[in-house]
Amino acid sequence: MLPYPDWLNSGDNAWQLVAATLVGLMSIPGIAVLYGGIVQKKWAVNTMLMAFTGFSLVLVVWVLWGFKMGFGEPLKLGPGILQSAVGKPRTILSSNNQQIAYIPLLDGTMPSFRFSETTLAYFQFVFAAITPLLFLGSVVGRMNFKVWLIFVPLWSTFAYSVNAFLLWGGGWWAHAGALDYSGGYVIHLAAGTSGFVAAAVIGPRLRRDRERAVPNNLPLAAVGAGVLWLGWNGFNGGDPYFSGADASLAVLNTNLATAVALLTWVIWDIFASKQRKPTFLGGVNGMITGLVAITPAAGFVNSFGAMIIGAVASSLVWMSWNWLGRTRLFKKVDDTLGVFHTHGVAGLAGGLLVGVLADPHIVEYLGGSTGTDVTTAGWLYGHHPKQILIQAGAAGTVIVWDALITFVILRVLGLFMKLRMPDEVLEAGDVGVHDEEAYPDEGIVTGRRVEPIGATRAESAGAKPAEPADD
Repeated sequence: MLPYPDWLNSGDNAWQLVAATLVGLMSIPGIAVLYGGIVQKKWAVNTMLMAFTGFSLVLVVWVLWGFKMGFGEPLKLGPGILQSAVGKPRTILSSNNQQIAYIPLLDGTMPSFRFSETTLAYFQFVFAAITPLLFLGSVVGRMNFKVWLIFVPLWSTFAYSVNAFLLWGGGWWAHAGALDYSGGYVIHLAAGTSGFVAAAVIGPRLRRDRERAVPNNLPLAAVGAGVLWLGWNGFNGGDPYFSGADASLAVLNTNLATAVALLTWVIWDIFASKQRKPTFLGGVNGMITGLVAITPAAGFVNSFGAMIIGAVASSLVWMSWNWLGRTRLFKKVDDTLGVFHTHGVAGLAGGLLVGVLADPHIVEYLGGSTGTDVTTAGWLYGHHPKQILIQAGAAGTVIVWDALITFVILRVLGLFMKLRMPDEVLEAGDVGVHDEEAYPDEGIVTGRRVEPIGATRAESAGAKPAEPADD
């Protein structure tokens, strides 16, 4: 008896499943506790539940039709880009999903997979799942929960699957030479774009919530941020599909760019912010910016290039957050956690920098004795400035398509449902939406009436002093 067929490599299969699990942990509990700790106390439960339900919804969609739409046979809808914009929607629930993984339009452009379709499907699922969870940060604190439950499957079908097929499934932009190593465009630019449009269509939070947006638990947010950072080793390290040298380089570049970006943001805060003080949330923003910006480039650039990406992207996003974010448009559109900046701007910056810094000496796949190595070239190292234009074209497609799909889905849902929760529910927060609280009052927990500290002190101050005893 044999434990697995000859085409399956246990090392590659194990790493792919571990990498997928790391990426899954980035969503739950990573995003759930990061966002749940940053938002106001009254929205912690709502934020976490939206993360968990979003993750679950995407998995159901993915196995029923989403995976094949992103990585299957092309659905030829017309000329040009429509020839290979999305795959045919088909399920993977049949019994033949234990066969070798296969992406039709990539056949011959990369080594044959050494694991099953189920491994590939789960690995790509966790990327599909984290995307709506990221732009949840733009609309948290007012989006109707029932609308979220409908919006996520629709957006995953009509926006994410198209992004994935165009750039990863051998679609039109992949054929044109666009590079997105692990989702700078497919995931992060998409999240930043869709989050901003959704925030504009749904409307803002209550004014007092915008003015007093105080995090409820920074230590909890630190746990989420740490899970996100180290989970990104699977995010970028798993995307070569093989546990080889390029995967190792991608992991090193990911951590290096992130460290540089975090330090860059802290330095900007010290010397250029209004308060001239470093902040923990600023450091987290720098961390996320570095992780996002290196994502489209991790296995295409050398480690010096990774440091450049971290410093440049962090500086650009800091300026976007602190300067562009103060303009009238950005004050009007309530992007709760600044997803447009840390994911949209960072993803775009990283993607364009691939066109500058992609190094032809970085080998993704070896050519062997009969072929040539698979490498990429940008302007600086490979004297290929056209790559910048290709990257810009792919970015433009993702921005326009995802903005359109997000707008249309929400406008259609808005004909039948209220996109924004009523003001009285927004006042109550988690209790009004879910009848739960992240931090219940002691009186609810113990059943004893607990007087406010201020009231107790006032009563003590106003009480009549005890009469002295007679001698």
